[in-house]
Amino acid sequence: MMNKSQITVGIHQPNFMPWIGYFYKMLHSDIFILLDDVQYIRRGFTGRVKIKTPGDEKWLTIPVKKKGKYFQSINEVELENNHSWKKKTLGTLQSCYGKAPYFKTYSLALESIIQKEHRWLVELNGELLKWMAEVLEIKTKVVKSSEMEGVTGKSTDRLVSLCQSLSAARYLSGFGGQKYQEKEIFNKHNIELVIYDFKHPVYPQMFEAFIPGLSAIDLLFNCGPESSEILKKI
Repeated sequence: MMNKSQITVGIHQPNFMPWIGYFYKMLHSDIFILLDDVQYIRRGFTGRVKIKTPGDEKWLTIPVKKKGKYFQSINEVELENNHSWKKKTLGTLQSCYGKAPYFKTYSLALESIIQKEHRWLVELNGELLKWMAEVLEIKTKVVKSSEMEGVTGKSTDRLVSLCQSLSAARYLSGFGGQKYQEKEIFNKHNIELVIYDFKHPVYPQMFEAFIPGLSAIDLLFNCGPESSEILKKI
């Protein structure tokens, strides 16, 4: 079992088929916490992600029930219970990536997850994240914040509490985290705040110029088994 001096924790909302930087953070964490009991942000990355089209980039969005639910937590968000969005989502991926070198390699597994009768967004996202992490050969332990006991506080205090609950020595944060995380709070609790310097890799993509920041599914469809090595070389 790891002692405190060895444990690095990464924390992030359970986003929908997220970009490569998300999996970079997961890869470099010993334990990765899915922050699923904080407020769901409409038009955030928990319910949508960008993919590449023949013309440009576009949002791929998962429809959820919103009426009267503005302040709901991520783990309270219900998917729309019609099946049209599943057909539309799979059709969009087919039209954008059907001719990609490794589309057929991964499309059946992806389709089987999307076609399942998930009720909650966090269930769908969690299963997609697990599958994508496995394909990318990431073996990091993943837990949900909603299932952790004794966690208190908000904002940075909450992140510190989550780290403390796992006896972590380090919290791994992206560069953007410096805007809102209070380093002195981590220092007070003897937790090192580590800001990683992620450099987006350039890899073969379909259609004209390279576009960064897309769903990691873009990497998988274009690069297949090499995707894991591309991620690990960053």
